[in-house]
Amino acid sequence: MAKCSICGKGVVFGQSVSHSHRRTNRAWKPNIRKVKAVVNGTHTTVHVCSRCLRSGKIERA
Repeated sequence: MAKCSICGKGVVFGQSVSHSHRRTNRAWKPNIRKVKAVVNGTHTTVHVCSRCLRSGKIERA
């Protein structure tokens, strides 16, 4: 599961471009962490990106 349950950040697709300008497909994956957090007063495990963790958008259990 490569999607943040708080902000919805997910995988982004694009192309790698070599020095000779040949293109190949690639993906940028978000830094997702599985953390125990308090959601609606209950302790649950959620998948959260590191940016949401750092900015304090979720309260860890």
